[in-house]
Amino acid sequence: MDDDNIREIRIDPIVPTQSVLISTSRGKRPQMDEPFLHRDEPDYVQTCPFCLGNEHLTPPSLLQVPESGKWDIRVVENLYPVLDDDRLPVSLPPGMQQAIEGYGHHEVVIDHFNHGIPLQKMDQQHLALLLAVYRDRMDFFYNNDPRVKYILVYKNSGKAAGGSMEHTHSQLIAMPVVPHNIQDELEWSREFYQKNGECIFCVLCNETSTLKTTLFDKSSGEKRQNYETGKYVVERGKHFVAIKPFASRYEWEVHILPIKHQSSYLKVTAEELDDLSWVLRRTMARLQTVVGNLQYNYFFHSTPHVKDKKYAESYHWHIEICPRTTIPSGFELGSGLFVNTISPEEAAAKLRQVALED
Repeated sequence: MDDDNIREIRIDPIVPTQSVLISTSRGKRPQMDEPFLHRDEPDYVQTCPFCLGNEHLTPPSLLQVPESGKWDIRVVENLYPVLDDDRLPVSLPPGMQQAIEGYGHHEVVIDHFNHGIPLQKMDQQHLALLLAVYRDRMDFFYNNDPRVKYILVYKNSGKAAGGSMEHTHSQLIAMPVVPHNIQDELEWSREFYQKNGECIFCVLCNETSTLKTTLFDKSSGEKRQNYETGKYVVERGKHFVAIKPFASRYEWEVHILPIKHQSSYLKVTAEELDDLSWVLRRTMARLQTVVGNLQYNYFFHSTPHVKDKKYAESYHWHIEICPRTTIPSGFELGSGLFVNTISPEEAAAKLRQVALED
């Protein structure tokens, strides 16, 4: 493949209705070079409500690790929730304008007592604790509130990613509906499973260890292109693999998946969390080195709370890491077609080349 001149529309294998335009030649457009910005990383800020010693500036802890003494991680209610358990009336009249009650729960997870520490500098044990907190809060809501159908865990880091507080934190929203993008993944992966008897995420994980896959023209059968699928691997642990999606929406987007099939994040074990924290930490360190001034979102996608378990065999939970390095163009906003100026293969190669300490 000629990485210097790629122009193709790639279809997302998970959600085929979502397409990405890879146009490496657009990366050659004239633009001003901007130096990487240095980010201050103070341990403590007196006015920050999330800093150790400023607990009186936040609502009481819903969960604290450890339970007493100096805390490492705190969970508190979000003072400005997207959804809440207040029972407010829906005021829209009957007809085409329909709405449902904005019921739910919105929590802030204060990831670390250190104000400015980035995720890649947290130690592995701390990250494993943080990942366990996510799992335990999800489990709590699913078991205690029958109205909750889906729980989204996410992190906004940096202003470009929608972060409003500098102190490292993530968020959890328990909602009465399944978000449409999650529902799309669930339904398309279930359709693939019904046709092929395999989880599409498992197939993609297996392809990451394959040397090559070949693309053929559907009408003529003529070989069009070879893809070295192993090039998409960014990091690999004992239980998890970080890969660059074939149809990446964002230029430095990376997904982390369990290597063995697992549909729900609630099933993850302590041993697996330890490996996940290692893979996540190293992946973020690679992104920081290559991208610089790393601003990003990450999202946990898992099965919703459904009793029939119909997605257990077809869906594969995963983490989507989306660095925010570009501003969408008019073409992207108007067409809904994401545009990347660097190929996923080249991006993965640059991330793998970063030398990391064990």
